[in-house]
Amino acid sequence: MAIQWFPGHMAAARKKAAETMAAVDVVVEVVDARLPEASTNPMLRDLRRSRQRPCLKVLNKTDLADPGTTRRWIAWYARQPGVKALAIDGRKPGDAARIPTLCRELAPHRDDNTKPLRMMIMGIPNVGKSTIMNALTRRKIAKVGDEPAVTKSQQLHRLDVRHWLIDTPGLMWPKIEYDSDGYMLAASHAVGRNAVPDEEVAVFLADLLLAYYPARVSARYGFPSDGLDGVALVEGIARRRGHVARGGVLDLEKASLALLQDYRDGKLGRVSLETPDSRDAMLAAHREVVENAETYSASSSS
Repeated sequence: MAIQWFPGHMAAARKKAAETMAAVDVVVEVVDARLPEASTNPMLRDLRRSRQRPCLKVLNKTDLADPGTTRRWIAWYARQPGVKALAIDGRKPGDAARIPTLCRELAPHRDDNTKPLRMMIMGIPNVGKSTIMNALTRRKIAKVGDEPAVTKSQQLHRLDVRHWLIDTPGLMWPKIEYDSDGYMLAASHAVGRNAVPDEEVAVFLADLLLAYYPARVSARYGFPSDGLDGVALVEGIARRRGHVARGGVLDLEKASLALLQDYRDGKLGRVSLETPDSRDAMLAAHREVVENAETYSASSSS
């Protein structure tokens, strides 16, 4: 099931972002460290590449992500031209304070003090961009919430005489190409709950957790995870937590919400939903499906 979530204000925000990017030196793209590529907006990537702007990739929420996987992502991004990567906990001013320094390294022409370094901070909803803004400015200038799309308009902030920062609304893209990306985004609360049923998202998340972190699943919910699939795990949580609806039927919606909230709150430990290897494997499988479909279409029409 394809997940799409593109509120009306985002179309206008995209147009404004494209206009503003022409006047900035560095794009600071905030992504979720648990799913860095799934939370990378391809629309923003195309915009900055067309404008030939360097990018500082900020992997936020490292306190929730698997440290070993995060290190592999940092190395992965470091191999991309014009890109630096930084892993932070955006709630810590000391972590956020590293952003301007790395941006100056990406734009050395702004190191002469004649003009301020103009940074543009971007990202999809609910990756912690507003939290980083507050940490950078050391005051509460951006509204923070656990709902996507809190920021609605661009704002210019002068951090000091040498650094200007433009804050932008969280931007999704009109069509999420890969289903797994959509489910990871929904699990991480980057899209609105009306985009896909919670039970579908929870089953997808459960399958990933069983594949990558079975011991943590067993420790959290108090029953063995061996041999379970996502559906069975959600059912097991319902039984264990006593989520039972009228007539003794398992309340799978309530159990799904419990699993999703445990993941979002870090109660399953520091987990990541994708790795560079899993990303490459997913893209390769997708390409194979497309190529096979094209081959079948060509043979059928001949």
